[in-house]
Amino acid sequence: MGDPRGFIKVKRKISGYRPVEERINDYSEVEIRLSDDDRRLQASRCMDCGVPFCHWACPVSNVMPEWQDRLFRGDWAGAWAILEDTNPFPEFTGRVCPALCEASCVLGANDEPVTIRQNELAVIENAFERGLVQPKPPVGRNGKKVAVVGAGPAGLSAAYYLNRLGFTVTVYEGDRKPGGYLRYGIPDFKLDKTFIDRRVSLMEAEGIVFKTGVQVGRGLCSFGVPAGSGSVIDPGELESAFDLILLTIGAREPRELRIPGRELSGIVQALDFLSLQNRAIAGESPGESVTAYGKHVLVIGGGDTGADCVGTANRQGAKKISQLEVLPKPPDHRPAEEPWPLWPKVLKTSSSHLEGGDRFWSVNTRSFSGPDGRVERAVVCRVDWAQKDGRWIMTNIPGSEFDLKADLVLLAMGFTHVVQEGLVADLGLETDERGNIRTRGSFHTSNPRVWAAGDSRNGASLVVRAIADGRAAAEAISVHFGGLS
Repeated sequence: MGDPRGFIKVKRKISGYRPVEERINDYSEVEIRLSDDDRRLQASRCMDCGVPFCHWACPVSNVMPEWQDRLFRGDWAGAWAILEDTNPFPEFTGRVCPALCEASCVLGANDEPVTIRQNELAVIENAFERGLVQPKPPVGRNGKKVAVVGAGPAGLSAAYYLNRLGFTVTVYEGDRKPGGYLRYGIPDFKLDKTFIDRRVSLMEAEGIVFKTGVQVGRGLCSFGVPAGSGSVIDPGELESAFDLILLTIGAREPRELRIPGRELSGIVQALDFLSLQNRAIAGESPGESVTAYGKHVLVIGGGDTGADCVGTANRQGAKKISQLEVLPKPPDHRPAEEPWPLWPKVLKTSSSHLEGGDRFWSVNTRSFSGPDGRVERAVVCRVDWAQKDGRWIMTNIPGSEFDLKADLVLLAMGFTHVVQEGLVADLGLETDERGNIRTRGSFHTSNPRVWAAGDSRNGASLVVRAIADGRAAAEAISVHFGGLS
């Protein structure tokens, strides 16, 4: 490495955020960027550790030490070339990835890992600013055509690599624009959608065809957009027109809370709430609205989606926000049972949490109530967790009930399985016990002409894992056709 003692001489420095009083009045990205000199200093902290566990932990297998060294030396072009070799979309992961690599960084053993995610973002944005990122159409085509159904992170990744391997790729997306969860799930203050448009334009220039507003088969499009909102194509047409169909339609069936009062109006799934706000910013008329203005907002779910709801509700002018998590409060530091280099379950305070709101842990929601068919209050209780026969068992604590005022309830409890059951049936596919598309061998389904990748076969997970699965599917498809390129 350029400076093997950099981690001793330079302290970890994160980019930080724009002031709260400024950022809650807009939807612009909250994270700021360090200067190039500061970023190079942060890259100098990447030590000559011998075994790069960061590489081991990264789903897309980024080779961090190599591009960190180039960054430290001021070779931005070299850093980008190495980064691009493993990650097709560092502008996405550099903004929204939880940085599994940092938890496995050798310096992470002492809670002072290299700022890998922010360094990654600096490298790709610098590459765009310098004009280094240009379309790279394949030298030739191999004569095989693939239809990718679903333009979320897995579909975009698969299309990117299939195209570069010489396949003719058409991407079908039921929504108005490509991006899936990236566009309609993640708030603009974390990921400005112009960066998705920039990447899609590059992919189109490389020869990939995007057909948006096209529903393949029966079922629902992404994020609650009903069938019939665009054109509909019979899956059989794709089977006839393409050598292979790759389904990357995600796992978008949200977990439900089946308790008394759930039928009251004002109780909304989190991604419906977030999607409506993203569509409004984009100028897409959703035909309905859900606003937190002047309301007591109750967010049920303590993960990233719940935090995104907190940030969005604050920007909409919520009167008060409470976020509930049924699990116990995580520790501030890595617990003994999750030693380095494993991913630790520690307390995460996002930029949204810093903008206001109350957080509750070990709290279970029991019922909702309110006059005239609209939610006004939630009854919750404290819970206790104990291990029994190797499993954690939750018990409601008697007498611990209390009320929370709630004019708007947002359910942010994650997702279970694929929502496009009609499409799955039309193609004769099998699903597993979780409701995800069952694959055999690598990515092929019970229909030999149909493969699946990303959340549609694995269940809901991280954006970076979807990107990795899309790449793996593209490579497997190439092998399936005899290694054509």
